[in-house]
Amino acid sequence: MIAHLRGTLLAKHPNQAIVETHGVGYDVAISVPTFSEMPAPGAEVSLHIHTHVREDALSLYGFLRLAEKKLFEKLLTVSGIGPTLAIKILSGMPADDMIAAIRGGDLARLTRIPGIGRKTAERMVLELRDKLPAPGASEVSPSLATPVEEDVVSALLNLGYQRAPAERALLAARSGQGPQTFDVLFREALGALSK
Repeated sequence: MIAHLRGTLLAKHPNQAIVETHGVGYDVAISVPTFSEMPAPGAEVSLHIHTHVREDALSLYGFLRLAEKKLFEKLLTVSGIGPTLAIKILSGMPADDMIAAIRGGDLARLTRIPGIGRKTAERMVLELRDKLPAPGASEVSPSLATPVEEDVVSALLNLGYQRAPAERALLAARSGQGPQTFDVLFREALGALSK
């Protein structure tokens, strides 16, 4: 699966970007906030990618911020919300406002997002209220600054660990004195998890 793309931005539109990497142009669906923060065409861009596979299509959804990608993936867990609607939702309201509205059960604000009716808003609140960070609370994830650290967490998730303990173990491993390579961080994080 494609999880990250870095390359030259060939074109951008409010819902789409074309990113060329090693001679291949990738068509990536994006949200309006990602579009607004992207550089001008011709510049280098780096996107966190969610790959969505269906029987008849392989679609890429790109985000400049990892936190936006994680919110997108949480929206996908809500019954009735697919990737196209999730991108529209992210385009309809700033992520922090949306998290506050979901946690606060503010159906009126959520139904102002194009494509969101009352039933979908109710499902979003019911299914996501406890899965989203409290306003002002920082998740560990945004502090994963390097691709190596993201790879370490990904490897731990593939071994069956939950995300929160894996990220805490990475923070513990990061405080070590040695070089911050994948091997060192992974071993230290595994050691922290086995205690």
